[in-house]
Amino acid sequence: MPTPRNDRAKRLKASDNQETGTDGPFRQCAVTRESWTQDCLIRFVRSPDGIAVPDVAGKLPGRGAWVKADRETVDAAVKQGVFARAFKQKTIAEAGLSELVERQLLQRCINYLGISRKAGEVVIGFDQVRAYLRSEAPGILLEASDGSEDGRNKVHFLAKAIYETPQTAGALTSAELGMAFGRPHVIHALLQQGALCEAFKDAYWRLTGFRPAPERDWFSGLKR
Repeated sequence: MPTPRNDRAKRLKASDNQETGTDGPFRQCAVTRESWTQDCLIRFVRSPDGIAVPDVAGKLPGRGAWVKADRETVDAAVKQGVFARAFKQKTIAEAGLSELVERQLLQRCINYLGISRKAGEVVIGFDQVRAYLRSEAPGILLEASDGSEDGRNKVHFLAKAIYETPQTAGALTSAELGMAFGRPHVIHALLQQGALCEAFKDAYWRLTGFRPAPERDWFSGLKR
């Protein structure tokens, strides 16, 4: 069985002779020297003025250096001068690089949510989400990190009662979800299954290397 993708701590390295549950070629982290699939890493390129620039979309031209997608490893890359070695020339890695990566990953998540809304693949609102769950399996549930415990538990318990392992993303605030969906605040939503949902998940799992994923604690000790 593939490792569950909503538990980044259990996702496997390519060097482990098991399925990762991810797609794409393997790359070596410039800090840890471990091999991972690309969705577990952040690509960096060297700008013409010699600055290490995060390329979270993986599309900027030039040679890339790959670093495991978590704050500790990116900070270690800056501290250890990894980028100069990776690019074989003087390369400046500015302080606050991990915060920049977090902002870019957050914006990537928001962009995917906005595109999903325009494509009609989003359900927003407590009652609307619960009604959808009674008839269709969600791609992923979205719960605001600052939402009420009672509300998210009711959504979770309903999803858990019908579907074996519903996935939840809880690292975005109600204001950030609102920004994605063109509203002041959003507490409860879901993405329908499909390619946009999978793209959002890839961005989200990387984001949780840079900010807490509260859903890991919300439901771990709860019983129906």
